[in-house]
Amino acid sequence: MTFHYDAAVADRGVDLTFDIAPGRTLALLGPNGAGKSTALAVAAGLLRPDTGRVVLDGRPLTVTGHDERDVLVAPYDRQVSLLAQEPLLFPHLSLLDNVAFGPRSRGAGRAGSRTVARRWLGEVGIAELADRRPAQVSGGQAQRAAVARALAADPRLLLLDEPMAALDVAVTPALRQTLRRVLADRTVLLVTHDALDALLLADEVAVIEDGRIVDQGETAQVLAQPRSRFTAQIAGLNMITGTWRDGAVLTPAGLRIEGRPDGPVPRTGDPAVAVFPPRAVSVFLDDPGGSPRNALRVTITHLEPQGGQIRVRTEELSADVTPQAAAELDLAPGSAAYFVVKATEIAVYAT
Repeated sequence: MTFHYDAAVADRGVDLTFDIAPGRTLALLGPNGAGKSTALAVAAGLLRPDTGRVVLDGRPLTVTGHDERDVLVAPYDRQVSLLAQEPLLFPHLSLLDNVAFGPRSRGAGRAGSRTVARRWLGEVGIAELADRRPAQVSGGQAQRAAVARALAADPRLLLLDEPMAALDVAVTPALRQTLRRVLADRTVLLVTHDALDALLLADEVAVIEDGRIVDQGETAQVLAQPRSRFTAQIAGLNMITGTWRDGAVLTPAGLRIEGRPDGPVPRTGDPAVAVFPPRAVSVFLDDPGGSPRNALRVTITHLEPQGGQIRVRTEELSADVTPQAAAELDLAPGSAAYFVVKATEIAVYAT
């Protein structure tokens, strides 16, 4: 079943168009306020767009601002399930009856609904908790029950809104693996800020900034070759933008960044980006010179621990150094330094 979304919400500055092929997961990535939650609200029928058409498997769910008759199918009749950041389970019901609520709401009998609920509680690994109420289980267990409830309704489209955001970091990996298994071959729209969620759960990603899609494609490809600064940030990469001239990326500030083309060589005058990981950056107090290296004069804004190393941040770039190196260089916020990167460590491609 194909999901087509084409909707604009004027007062939120959101205008998005995308499709999800049958059995695929599309992740929407973007900073806070970019329009991700607005897209979910329109898809779920909780928000009427100013103009738009939302179609699931050929069935119009929302049509407005077009020549034909307006359509706004009620949320309960869309065959769409929304899993929010919080489990939102009914506190007076057991986990079994919470999950059974989905099929019951679609007209199934009590016994049949409970059979479906038990199966899904088993699928998400908490069958032994069926008789407990939400207050008697952990946050991770409650979110698993919420996943089971969403899937027990047998939705044609599943909407996930930051499903791991409210969980303790210790239980997130297990739930992520559960989702990866139970979402296989389902049509899913996932909102997340986490690159790992996108890599493990999504077939494709669409990056949203200021209510518009600025990057879209296969997940691994988009994260490996980001075309927006936000995408580079969540992929853990540095990005410098400019124009391709004379075998290098020339920035508006006049910097010349040499690197290796990743794919076809950009044409002269094309917009291009230079991308490299923080681990590829060496930090010096003075320009060390030499070639083919890129030396960028920077001002350090802050330092933070990063997996046994120190991440040195500027307004736009980052470098990873050892704690010993940070101490020897006496790095501190406000310090001037040079970020030095070998040309072989920089990937360059047209945007």
